[in-house]
Amino acid sequence: MIEFNDHRSSSNQSHNFDEALVERIAYRKVPLPLEIVESDPQWPTYFEISNSRILSAFPENSTKQVDINATRPTILFISHVVSTSVPGLPAKAVIDIDIDLVLSSNTRPYEAYYVPRLENAGFQFNLREPQWYEHRFFVAAEPIACNLHVWGPGCALAERHRIFRDWLMTSPIDCDLYARVKRECAAQAREKGEGMNEYSARKDKVVAQIMVRACEGMRCQGGMHQ
Repeated sequence: MIEFNDHRSSSNQSHNFDEALVERIAYRKVPLPLEIVESDPQWPTYFEISNSRILSAFPENSTKQVDINATRPTILFISHVVSTSVPGLPAKAVIDIDIDLVLSSNTRPYEAYYVPRLENAGFQFNLREPQWYEHRFFVAAEPIACNLHVWGPGCALAERHRIFRDWLMTSPIDCDLYARVKRECAAQAREKGEGMNEYSARKDKVVAQIMVRACEGMRCQGGMHQ
């Protein structure tokens, strides 16, 4: 497979998974290189471009009025996450976006509503992982590579992404540590001919340590997300 694991490298930590439970729809047309580049001040702009495309696909959506009994999904959050969302942090040149949906049941019955809209907005539907937080994965290539993750209701992983991001923005020490580890792990993975999942696994220990400090720090600051 060309890029089976690259959608998981966006999550700060790797995790065990059963490939048989992944329902593949399509493959990324252009594989992503495992290369950490310097932070690009244009990354927030690229996110805003993608964000605008998402919002334009759901003009009737309101994030202010949430109805869990609605017959169509409500977008609760659209979040720029992972390394390109942290100013100054080196990263793979990929914009990662989390969409949190509010649903009255699992995600599949609503795919007929949101998948065509996202595809018409330029996001290719690549796979579904019902066992993993109702994950649906989309990609785009313009104006820069983009991973779009659609999550089911109450997704703890999406919340974790936001906590991790916000902590790195406020902790220069952990931000520098994470940058160094990312470069080291990417170099080791390339040297051994490994892929994205192995790269992510190499970071796990440090990511877990940073996440503990992030949760403690956010609680102390009264900033845990609700």
